[in-house]
Amino acid sequence: MKLLKLGNRNIPALERTRTALTEKLRESALSVLPIMLIVTLLCLCIAPMQPELLLSFLLGTVMLVVGMGLFSLGAEHSMTEIGNKIGTALTRTRNLPLILGVSFILGFAITIAEPDLQVLAETVPHIDSTVLLAVVGAGVGLFMSVCMLRIMYGVRLRWVLLGSYAVVFLLASLTDPRFLSIAFDSGGVTTGPMTVPFILALGVGVSNVRSDDRAEADSFGLVALCSIGPIIAVMLLGLLVGDSEGAFELVSASYGSTVEIGRGFISALPVYIRETAVAMLPIIAIFLIFQLLVFRMSRRRFLSVLFGIAYTYVGLVLFLTGVNVGFSALGAALGAAMTEGWLRYLLIPLSALLGWFIISAEPAVAVLEHQIEEVSAGAISGKVIKRSLSFAIALAMALSMLRVMTGISLLWFTVPGYAASLLLSFFVPDIYTAIAFDSGGVASGPMTATFMLRFMMGASLALGGDVLSDAFGIVALVAMMPLLSIQLVGFYYGRIAPKRQPETESYGDYDIIELWEESA
Repeated sequence: MKLLKLGNRNIPALERTRTALTEKLRESALSVLPIMLIVTLLCLCIAPMQPELLLSFLLGTVMLVVGMGLFSLGAEHSMTEIGNKIGTALTRTRNLPLILGVSFILGFAITIAEPDLQVLAETVPHIDSTVLLAVVGAGVGLFMSVCMLRIMYGVRLRWVLLGSYAVVFLLASLTDPRFLSIAFDSGGVTTGPMTVPFILALGVGVSNVRSDDRAEADSFGLVALCSIGPIIAVMLLGLLVGDSEGAFELVSASYGSTVEIGRGFISALPVYIRETAVAMLPIIAIFLIFQLLVFRMSRRRFLSVLFGIAYTYVGLVLFLTGVNVGFSALGAALGAAMTEGWLRYLLIPLSALLGWFIISAEPAVAVLEHQIEEVSAGAISGKVIKRSLSFAIALAMALSMLRVMTGISLLWFTVPGYAASLLLSFFVPDIYTAIAFDSGGVASGPMTATFMLRFMMGASLALGGDVLSDAFGIVALVAMMPLLSIQLVGFYYGRIAPKRQPETESYGDYDIIELWEESA
């Protein structure tokens, strides 16, 4: 058996992988356990559900835990390295048309195959799914090219964000409310568990070629800008198509026996095997092309990346099957049940509670935390970032449920929220601004796009609201609130905390010599 050298010890490769996988599974279980307990207690004590539906939820939880563990392990050994190397190789060519063209292709190919986006596209009744996928993919591809230009020429992120969001809100004032919610949600779901590791690493790879003092801060921001492209693209589609028509119908799964539960999971598994394969094939193809022409990795590193891709693939299949089959069905039914009688008064605090814990179950968040700690050399703690995100997502979920119950327009939240975020960008260090806008993209992942979106849909239908304008938009708020929370953290650590540090007594060179002589 081959050995891998780690420090001064030789550890078997198989044992090292087993240890890493065990740790990832433990982290996944601890992240998902609070959500599972909350939902289970609700079903057992407050909102009665079919036993088969609850069992399906629990089976989905197990698949989610295993899938997230495998995905996290695989992403560390595949997507991160691929994105980093491609970014470095592209930048070193100094061929601007090649860089922009490949960036557009990468953004388009990854996006149209993003599982979260496909789920959203199939949910929207008034837009053809193929058209929506193509439009969103083009938006991401275009802004991926913009990201490359920004990093290469050292343009500050705040100016690109100001210009981009000026266009967003100009178009928002002209867009049908039903297209408006879908547009903002499209921006959130494009940065899912598949694209985030690649995009983050791509930014690091491109910025590594630069040696100036702002290269570290410029390595972030790709996720933020790539989330804007779909918003603009879908709004333009709405202006071309005109007013939207179409009734929304939410089909919830129901099981009559445990056998039907098993059949539900088994029938869904091939679907996600195919969808995940489609999602990953473009990345694999691009990696193989670069390996043959540019990278020329050693056999050992090449096999390591391939094994990482295999872990990522299996993990995503299990994760998406568990979330969509187990979580979605119960989410819609629970949302509808909580609107009955006095239970509706629990909807807002319950949404906030679920939001606080649900961020821990997002795979892309863990990738972002690792990237932040690595780039900042531990100066920015991943725990601080996660705690800030938990608070932000809890507030976002509460506001989303408030919209479901009252029908308040999404613009009443997004306009002042983004305005405050852009204003804060002038008072916090650049790296915190970039991290904040990236956090907004990664926070709106599969857990939000499936369980919580279905929860809001179920509540909206039961209350007689407009699902497309009221329930949709949750991803938009989830993507917006971290912008404020992370920048406030940056304002504290960058402006307030340094001023509160106690002054230390300083010594000159001769004073130090005298002190040394006295001690001697």
